[in-house]
Amino acid sequence: MKQTVIGCGYLGATHAACIAELGHEVLGMDSDMDKVAVLNSGKAPFHERDLDEMFARHTASGRLRFTASYAEAAAYADLHFIGVGTPQQPGENAYDLTHLFAAVRQLAPRIRNPAVVAVKSTVPVGTAPRVRDLLHETTPAGDQVEVAWNPEFLRDSFAIEDTLRPDRLVLGFETEHSWAEAVLRQCFEKITEAGRRRSSPTGRPPSSPRRPRTRSSPR
Repeated sequence: MKQTVIGCGYLGATHAACIAELGHEVLGMDSDMDKVAVLNSGKAPFHERDLDEMFARHTASGRLRFTASYAEAAAYADLHFIGVGTPQQPGENAYDLTHLFAAVRQLAPRIRNPAVVAVKSTVPVGTAPRVRDLLHETTPAGDQVEVAWNPEFLRDSFAIEDTLRPDRLVLGFETEHSWAEAVLRQCFEKITEAGRRRSSPTGRPPSSPRRPRTRSSPR
């Protein structure tokens, strides 16, 4: 399954490497060309336990690569994760969403086919409708682009463990049983199946597996 990750800082780069580990083909996109060069060399531009080995393995196989082109990212896949930084504004409790909306404005006009845009960045309640409206206003695909949410909970030195073996997987959609839900469930199928095996006393998936925790409405 092909997918992109927009924004390759700590959150985005870790996610890109881990979904490549799951067997997907991944194109990471970052506007910092120096960072892109480092990532394509098979190294992370920050320290995280075991991440360099994962980068080296998947960039060498061709399963994971990086670009500075929004156009290339938009054309590469129909599932786009956005993991740009949303730092807290100085002296305030509010998040700075500048990078998030800038990424949406750059990506949206280049999406010409039905797609899912899944936001991983930390945002305040009420951001999802703003992202959806901006996407629908600026993409040629219109309302054929669906918005989803997949917030990440990463600990330093345990980011790979938290991504590939989380104690919960939070997915948010505008409506249940949507195309976006089907796409994200396919993306994370190996994670959810492994979680079911861990929770079963026999080590096998239970006969009536519980669905991963979801929110019917994203933030």
